Amino acid sequence: MTPILKNYNENNLKRILFLIVLVGLIIFLGGIAITTGPLDITVKDAYQVMFNKIAPGICPSPPEHITRTVWMLRFPRYLTAVFVGFTLAVAGAIMQPVLRNPLASPFTLGISSGAGFGASLVLILDAGIFNGRYSIVLNSFIFASISALIIILISKRKNTSPEIMILTGIAISYFFSSCTTVLQVFAEPWAVTEVVFWMVGSLSKGTWENLGYMFPVIIVCVPYLIFKSWDLNIIGTGDDNAKSMGISVERTRISLMVLCSLATASVVCFTGTIGFVGLVAPHIARMSIGGDNTFVVPAAGLIGAFLLVISDFMAVNIVSPVILPIGVVTSFMGVPLFVYFILKRKKLIP
Repeated sequence: MTPILKNYNENNLKRILFLIVLVGLIIFLGGIAITTGPLDITVKDAYQVMFNKIAPGICPSPPEHITRTVWMLRFPRYLTAVFVGFTLAVAGAIMQPVLRNPLASPFTLGISSGAGFGASLVLILDAGIFNGRYSIVLNSFIFASISALIIILISKRKNTSPEIMILTGIAISYFFSSCTTVLQVFAEPWAVTEVVFWMVGSLSKGTWENLGYMFPVIIVCVPYLIFKSWDLNIIGTGDDNAKSMGISVERTRISLMVLCSLATASVVCFTGTIGFVGLVAPHIARMSIGGDNTFVVPAAGLIGAFLLVISDFMAVNIVSPVILPIGVVTSFMGVPLFVYFILKRKKLIP
């Protein structure tokens, strides 16, 4: 075995260990996060409920009110944090090398702003493309998809560079933000309050039913994005080199952007705007394990899940019994980290 190959294998073992540690931390934090709230629940109770639901009778059952609280309220909220954090971070880890921009994320590309405008139409005007019980969710999903579709259509034009794509996303973000602001000017105070709370993000809609809508889209999009991360390594060496190795660069970029947008829209339509997770998590992954996208993408997803679980724990406990919007907490965590990047002049995209 050559020294280069030996060093590569050793680095891969360290990266795999890093991923395993992250999974363990997320599971460990789940037991702690589920115990937080007005009802006193121990970590032992939380794990007993989860194990009994997975394998009935495996351990003693806690009282019924504790079982219902854990299984129907807190465990779905925890899983929502994991799925949403993982999805947003994977999308950011894909978008940044695809667009060759360290600031690319679902938040900065206008997808979240489109979702916010769709929700505002329902909350303020009681109007939209869809009506009914899931009107907010469906309208926010449609307008988030419209934002993504505009970027994708522009990207299909010949000689369109990644820089044009991200500038288009920023323009779309400002457009939908301005539209939402106009709606707020003419809205009733209570409607403006609802829009503001939706725009800063919340996991309050973390229920089994809503997870059932998110999961199919996530399970289709995210594994494919992770699988295609190897192509990003080759594209990173240059478009001409990637084409010489048989990769259709334009088609790969568009397909990855489509799936990133679809996965993002499927979660933000339930949670509202949660910023910085998709922006910060990929950079933490690159600083920790290097620039190999085959490891960076899943690592970023796990870091995003970890960050959102931690953020939700802080949102619930900082000023208890008031629950802070989770988007506020993630922003407070993300801003200092980016200041650190700037001061240290870290190279954010390899």
